[in-house]
Amino acid sequence: MQDLQDIARAIMAPGKGLLAADESNESADQKRLEAFGIATGEEMRREFRDLFLATPGIEEYLSGVILYKETLGQMDDKDGIPSKEVDHLLFPKLLSERGIMPGIKVDDGLDPMPDSPNETITKGLIGLSERLTEYRTTYGTTFTKWRAAIRIDGDRLPTSAALVENAKRLASYASEAQKAGMVPLLEPEVLLEGKHSRLRSRDVIETTLHALFDACRDQAVDLSSVILKTSMALSGKDTGRIDSPEDVAEDTLGALLNAVPKEVPGIVFLSGGQTPDQATDNLRAIARLAKEKNAPWPLTFSYARAFQEEALQIWMGKPENVPSAREAFINRLETVSKASLGQ
Repeated sequence: MQDLQDIARAIMAPGKGLLAADESNESADQKRLEAFGIATGEEMRREFRDLFLATPGIEEYLSGVILYKETLGQMDDKDGIPSKEVDHLLFPKLLSERGIMPGIKVDDGLDPMPDSPNETITKGLIGLSERLTEYRTTYGTTFTKWRAAIRIDGDRLPTSAALVENAKRLASYASEAQKAGMVPLLEPEVLLEGKHSRLRSRDVIETTLHALFDACRDQAVDLSSVILKTSMALSGKDTGRIDSPEDVAEDTLGALLNAVPKEVPGIVFLSGGQTPDQATDNLRAIARLAKEKNAPWPLTFSYARAFQEEALQIWMGKPENVPSAREAFINRLETVSKASLGQ
């Protein structure tokens, strides 16, 4: 079995990062396909995954892909031949054969908090150990992801109870993932929705991360074998404000330097509702500032929408548009890869 620290280092290979292709079936249908006027359903979701995962050359820019459980059992197209007619590869194997690590989202989504219904807690700890073992042995996954969602509402939210409970669950998940021989990605996403300032976002990110790593220490999680997936410090979407990349970098890196232990082997950023250009420009500014400040961990990307949006606008669910859609995807990958190096 691969050493967990080796897997973590491979995820953080310079100039490479992660494609977050782990939308639930509902999110893939509604937020990706329907949003672009594309038909929905299992087969169209498979074609949606194939559009990105089978793009030639992605191994130059991707160290791994976070998958959803449905995608583990789906197969690629080969030269446009329907998957039932020839010997195709399951998507995890397709990735592995190109040197890209397959990962898997293992939480079961969000539930309202009993005492604070405007906040959520992540479910999925029941049966987690068995699921992890199945994913590792059957599909060869090497890393996993668990997401918590942290909502800002003035000084009212997040509550300390929500932060502590989500941190405990993230730490419990991380412990189980490491026992199963996989690197855990810890994603406490501070949501973009709201009217909060960028400085409030910074403060909540920092407070959230302190709670997270306190919980990890309490549960004896090996911090040298986890990857943090975090939000950037941004003004709330409802303010209409677009922060400069330099301001985003200053506040994002400030929060991370104050809250993330040095032994963590890497940090990846989610795009979290930003446009492709915003996510690229902000990452570039963060990477440059991190070099200036000698940040103790490598930084890179774990994007979903910021990678998919341009390609989906071209594809529109039509086979004849696949080549040009893939060209747009690979171009964005290349641009973001350079941005992760501060270029």
